[in-house]
Amino acid sequence: MSKKVRHEEHEEHADESWLLPYSDLMTLLVALFLVMYAMSATDAKKFEEMSQAFSSVLNGGSGVLDQKAATPTESQMDLGKGTKMDSVVADNSGEAEIAKLRQQEQADLEKLKKQFDQYIKNNGLTDLLSTKLNQSQLMITISDNALFASGQAIVKDDSRQLAKSISTMLQQFPDYDVLVQGHTDNVPIANTNYSSNWDLSVDRALHFMKILLLNSNLNPRKFSPIGYGEYHPIADNSTATGRSKNRRVEVSIIRKYQASTEFTGIVPSTK
Repeated sequence: MSKKVRHEEHEEHADESWLLPYSDLMTLLVALFLVMYAMSATDAKKFEEMSQAFSSVLNGGSGVLDQKAATPTESQMDLGKGTKMDSVVADNSGEAEIAKLRQQEQADLEKLKKQFDQYIKNNGLTDLLSTKLNQSQLMITISDNALFASGQAIVKDDSRQLAKSISTMLQQFPDYDVLVQGHTDNVPIANTNYSSNWDLSVDRALHFMKILLLNSNLNPRKFSPIGYGEYHPIADNSTATGRSKNRRVEVSIIRKYQASTEFTGIVPSTK
């Protein structure tokens, strides 16, 4: 009699193959929620970047960690604009341009000074006229004896040519502001035309400026007359020689790009 072989019953295992599509579904849901959050919390450009990142991961492309060097996006490149470094570059560029303009201005004023000096020398006016170039202006100083009779503001007929010659040289650089300044000594005025040295100094500056502006190539907007009376002396008023030096008219061509804050009495025009 054959012996029956007893087979042990094996426990049945549940089919777990459904876990794979389930996990994929969950991954897609997480991605969907993240994308929805990105759409509500970020701008369109960042949403596009995030969408590309998820697409790369879900489609088996290279992820962020697989990239050896990321190419900066347009938004990232924009972050560099308007920063402190960008401002420094702009400031340096502006300073370089101003330095160039200041250098050109120096050359222009030196050229003009040489012309004035040559005119003074050629006409034997070294005792009556002088020039000085400093960090704020080119100044032509004219003794009152070269222009006016004592106590008067009308320019003498034989001195009008001097004013015309000066105006001709000034027209080479018409964009500069020009200040015409009248000065006197401290001796009180004693005639019926003027009640004080203030009045005399202002009138002298005004009359001389009007002759300069007979040149139609000069812009009246660039000219200003001013009288200082006796209050800006350059010599001792206690001597006749000192008082003679103090009685003067100064024509100042004002720098646009001053290298110092030296007071000039006029603010350069922007017109």
